[in-house]
Parts: sequence; structure tokens; C-alpha cells
Amino acid sequence: MQIFTRIVDRRSFTQAAEDLNLPRATVTNSIKRLETRLTVRLLERTTRHVKPTPDGDAYYRHCVRLLAEIEETEEAFRETDPQGRLRVNLQGTLAQYFVVPRLPGFLARYPRIELFIGSGDQFVDLVREGIDCVLRAGELADSSLIARRVALLEQVTCASPAYIERCGDPASIDALAEGHEAVNYLSPATGRAHPLEFTTPQGACNVTLPGPVAVNGAELYTASAIAGLGIVQVPRYRIREQLANGELCVVLPAHPPPPIPVSVVYPQNRQLSLRVRAFADWLVQVFAGVS
Repeated sequence: MQIFTRIVDRRSFTQAAEDLNLPRATVTNSIKRLETRLTVRLLERTTRHVKPTPDGDAYYRHCVRLLAEIEETEEAFRETDPQGRLRVNLQGTLAQYFVVPRLPGFLARYPRIELFIGSGDQFVDLVREGIDCVLRAGELADSSLIARRVALLEQVTCASPAYIERCGDPASIDALAEGHEAVNYLSPATGRAHPLEFTTPQGACNVTLPGPVAVNGAELYTASAIAGLGIVQVPRYRIREQLANGELCVVLPAHPPPPIPVSVVYPQNRQLSLRVRAFADWLVQVFAGVS
């Protein structure tokens, strides 16, 4: 069952074998024996793709539930610390500023966990790519995932002194229409630029500005603002140093952007293993009090 579900998740015999640290021949023979015993074909195989048959899809759902129950039962009786391979994917700046500096403490607490870390802002198919959980900033649109919020990060609107000297310091949101520009941040999901967001007594207000440059990375976004290319909105933690040394200045402080949520995300069709639960709980502690 473990071999079969991993093949379905990864859509690959080879990747499943690598994940489970088994020879590929063992994985192939196990599926042949399983199909013979069940007298049904579970997987459709081509030279490039593997996918479950209708019978295989039904069997997969049962296997996921049963394996999760077995793991949970064994963990309840096996008085031991979390153990095993844990695959996570972390948003880059969150990993850099908060998670990685504190990882020695996590690994000291859970020495039997083997941690594999990927980094990025792009959408990740957790099940297909064999990832246990991800850490992301922003609102999450995928309803097939469970998101556990770990923080709300304060954001600020800012620009460089050179930009303010060239275009002026806007006195109001309406003044942004008078020749102001933004460094536009492109959504990894849609490819469209995020608008600038402001809070007002009347509610949220979104403003889209033209700009000489559009980017799709957090570091490029901040660097473009420092270079004077336009107004940006970023979590305060990322630019504390630049605000302190004058490389960036806060714009429209009376109408800050809404705070950005940070969430640990995992598939809803899987019960949390002890190691995933331990990592999620640890992330809550990491971000406690962060704003």
C-alpha cells in the first residue's frame, strides 16, 4: 500500500522508488503482485506517464485512510519522538529570516527527523511532488489544502529618497494618480501584477499604478525600490535595516497595507503524521510574537 500510494502521488515508479529508498525493480514487482492478488489493474502505464485506473483511484483513497490510521495507531503506542523523512517547501525570505536560523533547535529537539527543504514562491503540488507541507505568505486560494495560520506580518508602503525627490511624497491615496509609479510584483499563479492595497476608514482600497519594471521575486522587488524605480509594499521585517539607514522611506503611513498572513499548508486528505505535526507546532512557536 505504501509503495502504491507513493507511485500515485508521484506519478512515477522511479521517483517512488527513490522516495522509499527501494530498488525500482522491487517497486515494479510489488505492484505486479498487488494487482495479481486483487485481480484488478490499478495503474495505467505508458513510457512517459503513470496514472491510476478507476479501480486504482478507489483503492488509493482506501489506502491513504488506512495507512494514516496505522501510522497514528503505531505512534500512539510507540513512545518515541517523531522520526522519518520530512519534506517541506518554504517561501524564500520567510526561510531566510525566521526558519533557517532556528533550525538547529528543531533538529536538536527531533534528532530522528530527516529534513529535506525546498524553497520558492511558486505554487507547489504537494501530493504530486511528495511534499509533506509548505510555508507560504499571502491568502491561499486552493480549497483542497488545509492552512494553519502561524503569523500576521505588518506591511508598509515605501519608496526610496531618490524616488520621492523625483515624484514627490504623496499626501493621500488619490495623489498616487498624479504621476506616481510602482514596482509591480507579478503573481506566480496568474502572471498579473498585484495592486497596491491600502486600509481606510471606509475599508480596503486597491490602486494599480504603471511602472517601469515588473518583477516576480521578493529580493528583486526590494532592490528595485531601493534603486528608485517605484513604490512597493513589503513586510516590515524585510526592510527594517533599509528604513533605519534611510535607503527607504515609509509612504502614506496613515493608510498601511493590510497585514499578510503566513500559513503552514498541507493536504486535507491526509492525516498529519507525528513529524509533520511537530514541524507545524514548531513553526507556530517560531512566529509567535512576530509582526
